[in-house]
Parts: sequence; C-alpha cells; structure tokens
Amino acid sequence: MKYTRKKMLLSLALIALMISAVFAQPLSAQAAAPPELDAESAILVDASSGKILYAKNADMAMPPASMTKMMTEYLVLEAIEEGQISWDTTTQISDYPYSIARNPNFSGGVGIRQNQDYTVRELYEAMAVFSDNSTTIALAELIAGTETEFVQMMNDKAEELGLPEYKFVNSTGLNNASLGDNRPEGTDPNGSNLLSAESAALLAYHLVNDFPDALEISSMTEVEFAGHTIENLNWMLPHDATFLQQFHYEGMDGLKTGNTELAGYTFTGTAKQNGTRLISVVMKTDSKQARFQQTAKLMDYGFNNFATQEIVPAGYQKEGESTLPVAKGKENELAVSTAESITLPVKNGEEDLYSVEYQIPEETLNEDGELIAPIEEGETVGTATLVYEGETDHGYIFDETSGTVNLVANSTVEKDNWFMLSMGAVGDFFGNMFTTSVNWVKGLF
Repeated sequence: MKYTRKKMLLSLALIALMISAVFAQPLSAQAAAPPELDAESAILVDASSGKILYAKNADMAMPPASMTKMMTEYLVLEAIEEGQISWDTTTQISDYPYSIARNPNFSGGVGIRQNQDYTVRELYEAMAVFSDNSTTIALAELIAGTETEFVQMMNDKAEELGLPEYKFVNSTGLNNASLGDNRPEGTDPNGSNLLSAESAALLAYHLVNDFPDALEISSMTEVEFAGHTIENLNWMLPHDATFLQQFHYEGMDGLKTGNTELAGYTFTGTAKQNGTRLISVVMKTDSKQARFQQTAKLMDYGFNNFATQEIVPAGYQKEGESTLPVAKGKENELAVSTAESITLPVKNGEEDLYSVEYQIPEETLNEDGELIAPIEEGETVGTATLVYEGETDHGYIFDETSGTVNLVANSTVEKDNWFMLSMGAVGDFFGNMFTTSVNWVKGLF
C-alpha cells in the first residue's frame, strides 16, 4: 500500500513537472502584448529597415514643439556636408534671435550676446543639447539669410524626404502667436508647426542615418557655451544628478525633446542595444517625466520582444518557383533568385508567419506567361516581396516598396538561332492547322 502510494505521488510530481515544462517554454518564446501608453500619439520604428513595431495614432498631425529642431539640425548638417558652411564658420546674433533670448516668456536661454562671434558648432550644440531657440534662429539666418527663407527650405526638405504629414512655419517649434511681428513672412500669425509621430520618426531616421555624427552631439550630457555649462534636456542619457539617474536608459544617445502649452511634452528618442537601433516618438504626454517613462515602455517592448533576423537571404529561391519558363531561347527555363537579403525585426514566436511572393511584370511576358530571350545573367526579371501572415502589421515608415527586393536571372539565356526559331514557327503553324482541322471534323458530328 505504501509502495503504491509512493508511486502515485512520484507519478503526480512527474506529471506536474512535465506540464510546467510544456507551458514554460512557449511562454518564454512568446512576445508580450503592446504597451498601454499615456501619450496621445506614439510610434516605434526599427532604424535599419524602417519597420514599424508599434503605432498609436501615428498618422495624426500634432504640434511637435522643439522636435521641430530635428529638421533645422538636418539642414545645418546638410549645409556642412555640401561645403556651404563648416563647423568653424562664425556668425553674430541679429536683433530677432537676441530678442527671443531676452524674452522671459520663453524657456531657458544660454546667455547669448550680440556683437560676438559664435561658431556653427557652438550654436548647433546649444540647439541640439539645450534646445535653445535663439541659436536655432541664428543658424537658420546663417544658412538661408532669413528664417522666412529657411522655413521654405524646411518644407521643401520634408517633401523630399517623404514625410507624410507636416507643416513648418518656423525653425524652432514655438507657436507663431508668441513670436509676434518676428514670425516668418507668409505664415499664419496663429500657426504652429505640425508633424505626425510617423513623420517625426521618419525625420529622425534620416537624421541618424544620413548624418550619424548628429548622435555624437545629441548624446552629450553637457556642453560648454559662453563660459558656462549647459545640460542636455534628454534625461534618458547618463546624467550625474541623482534625480535624473532613474530615467537613464541603456543605449540611449538621442534625440530631441519638446514642450509648449499647445504640444504638451514630446520626445523623439533613439537607443541602440546589441546592434539594433530603435527610434521612438511620444507626443502630448503630461509631464517631463512622463515623456521619458513612456519612451522607456516603448523601447523595452521593442528590445525585449523583437529579434533582428535575415528572413530572406540573398540568392534565395522559392520552393516550386526556382525557375521561370523562357520562350525563344536556347534554354526553355531560367533559374532565378533574390538579388539581396531581407532582414527585419521579427516578433518572438512569429518566425513562421512570413512567406515570399514573386511578381513578374506582365509586359515582360508573352501571352503564355513566358519570359522572352535573350536574358542576361543578373538581369532583373521581377521582384520578391515579403508577406506577413500575422494579425497586426503596421507596415514600414517608407513607401510600399519596403520589404521588396529584385528577382534576378542566375544565368544567361541566349536567343535561339534563326533556323531553330523558324522551325519552331513552322511547327507551331502545322500544329495549329492540325488542331483546327481536328476541331472542324469534330464539329461535323
């Protein structure tokens, strides 16, 4: 009896252990649910592929406050790259930016003075690190002559970069109503800059990928300006102050804070962990602390629940479609493969939810759906598109061609010689005649 009872207890223990093992493994591989964010609008994007990992009202245009300055930063860095200015170029402060610096209604200020030379680097650091408005306007005037002309450059660049929702009315992100007569000519006296979270993320994507040096400055916790130290308003950087250390986020190195009464508290952040860089945007949060807390939620969700994987390698051949039929060639078929790889962040547990579809342009095929020789090795014959078969797909921050690569010929198929083509045509002629005759005879009965 005791022996039987021991066996029963042992069996129950083993069953419990097996059950726990069965359930433990899937749970560890499963991704967590998307976070609930206390922000009116938000987005999380993979900075390499442009894949959107999370979106909440991401296409809603809202005032971005000083996140506007990312566009000013982009244009300054572009002007440096094109040789129009350099980091050592100097300029002085005109009456307009000086009046902004002296206005107590605007936050901060870096102690800027007139009749003094400032380098582009000094002005840029004050703008990017401390979000200073007067140095931002000074840079706009240096590049374009006036802020009015600079605003036109901002809108032109937004169109060029493909931002989906945008309107720039000044270089700083302040409301035009607070600028009074200084507002750029031709802009709404009560207007405000507008960006969606998606547009802000796309702008940040271009900023960090086109000009990686921007992160060297945005990651500086403090800089020297006019003889005193100014601290970065991004609390997620590794600050020394004890109060700020609670907001520090591993790998964070940018990008831009913002705050006005109309916009609330906004933040575009970017962090890199284990080789993966993410870009996040939160708009209209309730406080300075909240914008960083909500950003941490987004970053945690991305880094903990997605893994970057090469889903389609270069040279991939789809099973059952590794060759395509060819007409008028010395070979009747052609092996094809992908010209490039497709690498994306894949959500945990969704590795098997991706497939590949081929698209061959109809104009390149004959009426029988065949490619027509000659075809050169490496020639593009179509495209291969990654298809996600899961429940929620936020798409890409770019256009619809994202997740698509070229499908190319693996070898050369030469056009058949005239004799073989002629014999084929004769064969087709008699074949068609025979078929027509057979059908005619059948029609008699």
